[in-house]
Amino acid sequence: MDTKELLKKVRHLELQTRGLVNHVFSGEYHSVFKGRGMAFSEVREYQVGDDIRSIDWNVTARLNHPFVKIFEEERELTVMLLVDMSGSQFFGSQTALKRDVAVEVSAILAFSAMKNNDKVGAILFTDRIEKFIPPRKGKAHALRIIRELLSFEPERTSTSLRAGLEYLNHIQKKRSIVFLISDFIDEGYQAALRIAGRRHDLIGIVLADPRDDELPPVGLVPLRDAETGAVRWVDTYDKRVRTAYRTNREAMRRVRSSEFVKSHTDTIELRLDRPTMKPLVDFFRLREGRW
Repeated sequence: MDTKELLKKVRHLELQTRGLVNHVFSGEYHSVFKGRGMAFSEVREYQVGDDIRSIDWNVTARLNHPFVKIFEEERELTVMLLVDMSGSQFFGSQTALKRDVAVEVSAILAFSAMKNNDKVGAILFTDRIEKFIPPRKGKAHALRIIRELLSFEPERTSTSLRAGLEYLNHIQKKRSIVFLISDFIDEGYQAALRIAGRRHDLIGIVLADPRDDELPPVGLVPLRDAETGAVRWVDTYDKRVRTAYRTNREAMRRVRSSEFVKSHTDTIELRLDRPTMKPLVDFFRLREGRW
């Protein structure tokens, strides 16, 4: 992709997502995610009903009148986009690839963070860390992340959610809002997921294609593994084959759901055969109601 084409795509994506950010996510984003803690704001005279534990005894003694400390929530947040760029993300049986949806969602989240003056960074991974973009503020930085996502060509095709999560846990010491964007077709990441869930406000965004769950009966077809390149001929007319495939996927889904619960990870499933933004909007509004 040449520079002119890339800039055109970045501009198109910015315009495409601006409406959602301004009219849908702006208020929800601001109210859904809490800041890192409470910061001192000022002191004022004690009023009936104030918590006596907030009395500033130094000021009270100096002025011979009770004063209390006022604290406000620290609004500055750090948002990390942990994006799976493995071979399976280049699959899609509908009108878009999983990667296309991942980029669009990342753009919405990056621009939402920018609009609220929060830092945003990104980790692009396959079975290793392919690129790390440190979190910063500003529109130029958000656009840089989108450019990287649109133009990025990974060196590897396999997936390791564990590698991405362990790197996050290593480099991001302060509590952050982390969006893990993947199809979660992987194993062995449970321990790293639980650690990340304890350290951060972790949200898993599951990219799901209908063909991930079920094979259509279309006869003898070659199926190529997008990550290993291995090709296997499969008789999709065979009901036992389709049942085994579906059973395996259902088991993987149950394990994933269980691990999300154990690691205190919220989840959003974006299906490629349905409007992909509605679940994201619903999640923000549902979570807003918790606070």
